[in-house]
Amino acid sequence: MHLYRHSLITLLLASLLFALPGIAKLNISDEVLAKIESQYNKFARKRVEGWRELVENPANHDLPEKEKLELVNKFFNSNVMFLNDIDLWNKKDYWATPLEMLSIGAGDCEDYSIAKYFTLKELGVDEDKLRITYVKAIEIDQAHMVLTYFETKRSVPLVLDNLIVDIKPASRRNDLVPVYSFNGTGLWLAKSRGEGQRVGEASKLSLWNDLERRMKEQALQ
Repeated sequence: MHLYRHSLITLLLASLLFALPGIAKLNISDEVLAKIESQYNKFARKRVEGWRELVENPANHDLPEKEKLELVNKFFNSNVMFLNDIDLWNKKDYWATPLEMLSIGAGDCEDYSIAKYFTLKELGVDEDKLRITYVKAIEIDQAHMVLTYFETKRSVPLVLDNLIVDIKPASRRNDLVPVYSFNGTGLWLAKSRGEGQRVGEASKLSLWNDLERRMKEQALQ
């Protein structure tokens, strides 16, 4: 079933429009929404439609950046159910695109972080301010991933997390131990304050490479 759903996503790619240059403007056609509703249900369509409206609303682009963080964090935390990759994709680790995650209505911590990252980019937040951050979550004693936002390079980052509703500075998230962070431009050894030490390119991460390839195929990057 999961493979069939993945094939459906691929069939929808030709209907997705991509505007250049600069930040991509998401434009999912009504035809795509109808196909999603036919294959999944009306709730799948509503989720993707809500994402389209969030990104295309000019008022959202004019919001202060911290309000954009709140808007995007709330949207994905409210619309997506947490499920492990093995249950969703029959794989130990799979980084879903936002379209894949919203169509299915579920994802794991990586998927939440990735979706928030790309959506904030769509809303005009500078990529240099955003990091997908791998951490150890102490209270649940397991690896976890969050999105972090740096107002400046020396700022304590804000943490966008699917485990809690509120966006808090990393200095107030003693339950998280940062390990490394990355975005489309680089890879860093992470720390709770400041941006950390750059150690290379995000292309070192095979899962990121695969994600970028599918984002380009889906014309969403």
